Amino acid sequence: MNYGMIFRIVGRVVGIEAAVMLVPVAVSYIYGESIKGFLVAIMLALIVSVMLMTVKKPSNKMIFSKEGFASVAASWVVISLIGAVPFVVEGAIPNYIDALFETISGFTTTGSTILTDIESMGRGLLFWRSLTHWIGGMGILVLMMAIIPMVEQYSMYIMRAEVPGPVAGKLVPKVQDSSKILYIIYVALTVLETIMLLLGKMPLYDAVIHAFGTAGTGGFSIKNESIGYYNSAYIEIVIGIFMALFGINFNLYFFMVLRKFKLAFRNEELYTYLGVMLFSMVTIALNIRRMYDGFGLALRRAFFQVCSIMSTTGYSTADFDKWPQYSRILILMLMFSGACAGSTAGGMKLSRIIVLLHAAQSEIKRLLRPKSYNPVMLDRQKVDQATITSTMVYFFLYMFTIAIVSILLSFDNFNAETTITSVITCLSNVGPGLSLIGPSGNFAMFSWHSKLLLSLCMLFGRLEIFPMLMLFSPYTWKRSSKF
Repeated sequence: MNYGMIFRIVGRVVGIEAAVMLVPVAVSYIYGESIKGFLVAIMLALIVSVMLMTVKKPSNKMIFSKEGFASVAASWVVISLIGAVPFVVEGAIPNYIDALFETISGFTTTGSTILTDIESMGRGLLFWRSLTHWIGGMGILVLMMAIIPMVEQYSMYIMRAEVPGPVAGKLVPKVQDSSKILYIIYVALTVLETIMLLLGKMPLYDAVIHAFGTAGTGGFSIKNESIGYYNSAYIEIVIGIFMALFGINFNLYFFMVLRKFKLAFRNEELYTYLGVMLFSMVTIALNIRRMYDGFGLALRRAFFQVCSIMSTTGYSTADFDKWPQYSRILILMLMFSGACAGSTAGGMKLSRIIVLLHAAQSEIKRLLRPKSYNPVMLDRQKVDQATITSTMVYFFLYMFTIAIVSILLSFDNFNAETTITSVITCLSNVGPGLSLIGPSGNFAMFSWHSKLLLSLCMLFGRLEIFPMLMLFSPYTWKRSSKF
């Protein structure tokens, strides 16, 4: 294990966090608010960064999969620990466990909150809270690779650990160039959404905040009523469309920029994503039409909530927990599935579900005709056995995590819907769940140990389980272990 390189990578990431915190410092200064909390956090981040980068100089710069996974997981834990400091120092969230929960929810783009009165918090802190979404959406280590040169053949290990999906591919031969392309697309879409919201007469501050939440598919709003506060069809349509767009694999946008439309539009996951989204919108609208003044308003509510839940953003314009049972169950399924691999969305990812379905179909055909050849195909290409095995293992670990954490959370003695959906929504990085943690509720009532468990679920979900498992596995840190 190359501890020196792990410390150096984590140190660089923490240094970037310190630099990024200067932005909410400027926002706080503009609005005449205290900047003490940010200054304390920046100083702490700089001290930790320097210590990590000097405590053990690497004998070589070689890293492999175990260092890549451990570096990513450790980086996310450390930036969350430091990122919570401003909330505590400023007294906005006095309890550190609560502040940590809110910060991890931000960085992992979950959007679950313990706040009961969001609008009472200062603008600088609210800006930082939403900025964590934007940073976490694409990944802070991807940002690091975009701006700081790394040894090319080893940076792919970091990309694989942080980019969501069964396979992390390079858009261009160099990983650093791939990181830059991803961030250019990310920034461009964020700016475009901000402009569109400004055209809808949303204030600049509000527009930037909600663009951050949409881009990172996080869902932190600055209003207690979320997007429902604005009561604007235009704003709902703009945010809904962009939530759907940020749930699409970013590689497809790159193909479209290069005018490789055949590559972009033969993507099976894209068609599945759009098909499931359209089916859910229409059937939910039909199911809730009697609750609203006409089918048009019902479709508007269904459109927004389906885009929000399937992209795992978590914004709301209606309390879907009060909808009929069919709509609630379908929304729960959308929480589980998520959107596309290679997007900023959470959940299982549709590509994994497609692979599992194709694998099941292939097995049925094999049982019927033992001598037939039935490879698992995705986008007209054969899926290798390693990817199928990894997908099956991930699915098992995903369900196993939901089961174990639900059992542990049951000691808080809330109803089954609250307990189980709290785990699903945190592991899928969605935000709201059902019952007590629905759109009109929050996570404040959970005990401190349950909040820590749910915080771990958010990290496990954002990093797709394996990096966090490797971070806490003793086998990873044995000198004899080889990956």
